[in-house]
Amino acid sequence: MTNNVNYPPQIKIPATYMRGGTSKGVFFNLNDLPKAAQVPGEVRDQILLRVIGSPDPYAKHTDGMGGATSSTSKTVILSKTDKPDHHVNYLFGQVAIDKAFVDYSGNCGNLTAAVGAFAIEAGLVDKSLLPENGVFEVKIWQQNIEKTIVAHVPITNYQVQETGDFELDGVTFPAAEVKVDFMDPADDDPNAGGVLPTGNLVDKLEVPSIGTFNASFVNAGIPTIFLNAEELGYSGTELQDDINSDAEALKRFETIRAYGAIQMGLISKLEEAEARQHTPKIAFVSEPKSYTTSSGKEVIAQELDLHVRALSMGKLHHAMMGTAAVAIGTAAAIKGTLVNLAAGGDDREAVVFGHPSGTLKVGAKAIQTDSGWKVEKVSMSRSARVLMEGKVRIPM
Repeated sequence: MTNNVNYPPQIKIPATYMRGGTSKGVFFNLNDLPKAAQVPGEVRDQILLRVIGSPDPYAKHTDGMGGATSSTSKTVILSKTDKPDHHVNYLFGQVAIDKAFVDYSGNCGNLTAAVGAFAIEAGLVDKSLLPENGVFEVKIWQQNIEKTIVAHVPITNYQVQETGDFELDGVTFPAAEVKVDFMDPADDDPNAGGVLPTGNLVDKLEVPSIGTFNASFVNAGIPTIFLNAEELGYSGTELQDDINSDAEALKRFETIRAYGAIQMGLISKLEEAEARQHTPKIAFVSEPKSYTTSSGKEVIAQELDLHVRALSMGKLHHAMMGTAAVAIGTAAAIKGTLVNLAAGGDDREAVVFGHPSGTLKVGAKAIQTDSGWKVEKVSMSRSARVLMEGKVRIPM
């Protein structure tokens, strides 16, 4: 029998477990973290890893709060902001499943829908500002990408309204609608190429031993590599098992992603991609086709503008990442990209695209300026709710 006398007890940290869009994550108020974890560094990362249950060679997260998927192995830290005209700072950490690594290189668009509600409930927003009934615009400073996001949070009797009849494909039950505006979501650095990091609508992406593909590189919401489904040997209507059960296909996608990351200027060596799993994303597009979703719902081609399938953390996503939806909306609004061409090649300010769980509408307005493309705002509707609140316990 093991003598446990000398083992310290678990520590308790106030936390809230929330669903935002088609993702789930553990939310923290920065001030509730242990002092050593209130600043970036190894202590913070070790706490987030242990909360989620990573690294887990069994890929189950049995001993943590994670769900062993890219959609459910997420952490959020919110804090008061000193940014003018903003209410809260939002830092996102994507926790790797089988590695001791927390990726801060991008945002989570789905969990963004829950940030406003948590900020209000946690007292990070002055409650005297809330209307008795209506919608309150929580202005969020997204620290990972240094951009502004506005979450339109419904309020009833001065409280966040979570229940409602808004249905989101990929989420089983209805809830209150939360409109999210991603303001100026593209990389504005002209030295980095801005929205189109290579400066081209379509590039040739050469991947040794695999092939050469047409690719549109887009940096809005999250850096994303868009490919044509047909060039990859797919129809564009694939569901998760069609891709995720094929180890060779996943390996091929990861190799393509690594070479694409180099061409986008995100990394300089292939091996750096392994430590940057969250970005860039890789997605493939096709023209609209009728298909059956993962829930058995029939969707006819006439309801769609195009199909998009995206991979996250090495696996095909069960629906669509919110940040990738921002990239999709942006690319659809730029005439001549692969996304725009799959949607018919017309001028567009909104598209409805099919994904494994159903459909999603995203709106974007892109304008061409002397210095390149400019995206003013990308909007979509999500939903969010608290699943559990209290204290998470972890050994330290």
